[in-house]
Amino acid sequence: MRKFELIAPCHFGLEAVLKKEIIDLGYDITEVADGRVTFAGDADAVCRANIGLRSAERILIKVGSFHAESFEDLFQGTRELPWEEFIPENGRFWVKKASSVKSRLFSPSDIQSIMKKAMVEKMKLSYRTDWFKEDGDDYPVRVFLMKDEVTVALDTTGDSLHKRGYRKLESKAPIAENLAAALIMLTPWHRDRILIDPFCGSGTIPIEAAMMAANIAPGMNRSFTAERWTHIISQSNWKDVRDEAADVIDLNIETDIQGFDLDPEMVEIARINAGKAGVDKLIHFQVRDVSELSHRKKYGFIITNPPYGERIGEKDDLPLLYRTIGERYKALDSWSMYIITGLENAEKYIGRKADKNRKIYNGMLKTYFYQFLGPKPPRRST
Repeated sequence: MRKFELIAPCHFGLEAVLKKEIIDLGYDITEVADGRVTFAGDADAVCRANIGLRSAERILIKVGSFHAESFEDLFQGTRELPWEEFIPENGRFWVKKASSVKSRLFSPSDIQSIMKKAMVEKMKLSYRTDWFKEDGDDYPVRVFLMKDEVTVALDTTGDSLHKRGYRKLESKAPIAENLAAALIMLTPWHRDRILIDPFCGSGTIPIEAAMMAANIAPGMNRSFTAERWTHIISQSNWKDVRDEAADVIDLNIETDIQGFDLDPEMVEIARINAGKAGVDKLIHFQVRDVSELSHRKKYGFIITNPPYGERIGEKDDLPLLYRTIGERYKALDSWSMYIITGLENAEKYIGRKADKNRKIYNGMLKTYFYQFLGPKPPRRST
C-alpha cells in the first residue's frame, strides 16, 4: 500500500498530546514542530487519523518541500512537485491557506497566486492540455513557510476536525472540541473518576469526556474531503476504519460526569448536543451556580473554561468569580482542578498557586492551563 508523510496541525502547546495520540494509533512520528506533528502512514492511516484523533485540527498529505527565498524559487519549486500523482485532470485545486514565519516571502495572497500558476503549468505538462475545467472533486492545498523552507500539502479533512458534528447549538464563546479533548488528555482523569465542569456552556468538555469514556471516535459522524479521492484512498478503507471504530464503542458504562451552568438555555443546549453525540445518558447537566459546587465523594476532577473577560466583557466581576472558584475547590476533599483561562493572575484570586501552568494558544489568544493537583486515590485491592 502507498505510503505518505502525513502532517497533523494542532493548537500551539499541545504537540505532545497529539504525538501520543498518533503513537497510540500505531504510527511512527517523523517530526514534531510548533503547532504540528508529522508521521508516516498509508491510506488507512489517513482514515484512522481523521476519524480517531481528538486533538488534531486536520490531516494533510505532504506533497513535497523545498527552499524558496524569492517568488521565482516558489514558482519553480511548486512546479517541480508531483501534482499529477494526487490531482486528476478534472480536479478543482487551489491554495486554500498559506502561512509564513521568519521567511522572506510573507504575503499569503501572493504566495497563493504564484503557487496556483505553478500548479497549472505542471498539470498542463502532465495532462497535455491548456485548459482545466476544474469541475471535479476538491483538492485544497495548504502551504507553510518557515525560515524560507516551504512545505506543501493536500488537505484531506475539509472542515476542521474540531467540528465533530454534534454541536449544532453553542454558547457565545465555546471552547473548540479538539482543545477541550486535549485538555482532558493532559489530566490523569479516567472514566471511573468524577468530572465536573461548573461552566459547561454548550457542554463541550463533559461531552468530550463522555465520548472518551465510551470510546467513541470523534470523527465517526462526519465526512471528509478525501472520501472522494478514490484513486488515492478507496471507499473500503473508510468503511473498514469506521467499522473498526464502531466495534469498540461501549455505552454500557457507569460514569459521574456533570456539567453546570447558570444559564438554563445553555444547559438545555448542552443536553441537546450531548444527545447528538450519543452520550446524553452518560452526563448529568444542571442549572447551578459555581457558588453551589459541592460533592460528597473524594478524588474528583474539575476541568473547566470559566469566563475571563474576553467573552463577557465584565472584567470587574472576575476577581469575585475566581475567588468563589477557589473557595469551592478548597471545600472539596482531595480533588484536582484544571482551569484554562486568559486571566494571567487567576492564581491570585483563586488563592493558591497552581502546581503546573501550561501556556496554550487558542488561535491567537494566549491562555493558561492552571493545574491544581490533588492526591492520587489509594490503589484498589484486587
